[in-house]
Amino acid sequence: MSVTHISAKELQKKLQEDVVPPLLLDVREPQEFDFSHIKGSLLIPLDQIPKRMNEINSSRGCVVICHVGVRSHQVAAYLDHYGFSNIYNLRGGIDAWSLECDQSVLRY
Repeated sequence: MSVTHISAKELQKKLQEDVVPPLLLDVREPQEFDFSHIKGSLLIPLDQIPKRMNEINSSRGCVVICHVGVRSHQVAAYLDHYGFSNIYNLRGGIDAWSLECDQSVLRY
């Protein structure tokens, strides 16, 4: 199976309309997360994913987030490989979210 990409606007719509919103999995480093993140996101840095996969409940859907979409794509592919379903990569990452959906989320 391949990784499904979701735009910032599509994610915003899901968060507003879905009865059970997806898990927002942020795979950036703690200092990046502290600087800016989408409210309600779970931080699991990329290098911690193998040890902390048990914290990821994909039954409600999971959108993987990083700065511009590269690291999150790697994690989404990794999770897909290990049998997780309903995994999405946020195309453009937190940067796209800031530009297209919520300018209060700082850009860097």
